Amino acid sequence: MTVASMTGFARVQGASGVVRWTWELRSVNGKNLDLRIRIPNGLDTLEQKIRERCAAVLKRGNVSVGLSMQRDQSATSFTVNETALEAVLKAVALLRERAPDLAPATMDGILGQSGILTVNDAEDDEETRAAMMAELTATLDQALAELSAMRATEGTAVGALITGQIDRIAELTAAAETLPARQPEAIRARLAAQVAELLDAGAGALDPQRLHQEAVLLATKADIREELDRLTAHVAAVRDLMRSGGAIGRRLDFLAQEFNREANTLCSKSNDVDLTAIGLELKAVIDQMREQIQNLE
Repeated sequence: MTVASMTGFARVQGASGVVRWTWELRSVNGKNLDLRIRIPNGLDTLEQKIRERCAAVLKRGNVSVGLSMQRDQSATSFTVNETALEAVLKAVALLRERAPDLAPATMDGILGQSGILTVNDAEDDEETRAAMMAELTATLDQALAELSAMRATEGTAVGALITGQIDRIAELTAAAETLPARQPEAIRARLAAQVAELLDAGAGALDPQRLHQEAVLLATKADIREELDRLTAHVAAVRDLMRSGGAIGRRLDFLAQEFNREANTLCSKSNDVDLTAIGLELKAVIDQMREQIQNLE
């Protein structure tokens, strides 16, 4: 399975009998699957099908589903209310007698009066309506397939960025692992020099045994073995998720938080300029990765 972005767009047209329509689907980032549906009046039974079909292929994202419909005007007839028309024509004639300077009434103006012209749409029988609903559903499925394909294409691009960033995190973790300053010999030499300075400054007032205990404690607090091990484990977990694909955005976001926690701890424990630089770059790469993760389903 591939990873999918949460952003995409699809537009599909369809027709059945004298009715034409257009589906438009738009998707952006969201914590859950949030559907906003706009369909013409009289198609209330279609809304549940829309929700079911969207939920079957989309797991997360704010998704807008719009349906616009038009009926062929050649299938439309009109009825003129003769009584209402006669009354309006008499009123027009009367006004022209009393106010001859008024502009003459137009046909559009007369027919536009309420109750004169009635539009008669052709009534669809049960079979025609069932065929239209089936075609509406089929074109909705087509629109969802196109939306999913666009989300998958963008997800592939985002996944490539995340893969590059996780490779960089692995490189920085390995660099921290092999820093000369965190080797046992270097740590012992640095602590020994610090203890020697304290003893010289205290002129024997300091307890060597106590200083030794404090030095061991400081060395333990400064050790980043656990942080490096967890960073390595998180790198492996992200790679496993990327290989599995599917709706992995939330789990990746959790791992990004864990990455950030370890990088912060590494920086706080650092007693070496090079290690601090690695920690800061780790934080920068993790922030960039987390921004990309926000786009994934």
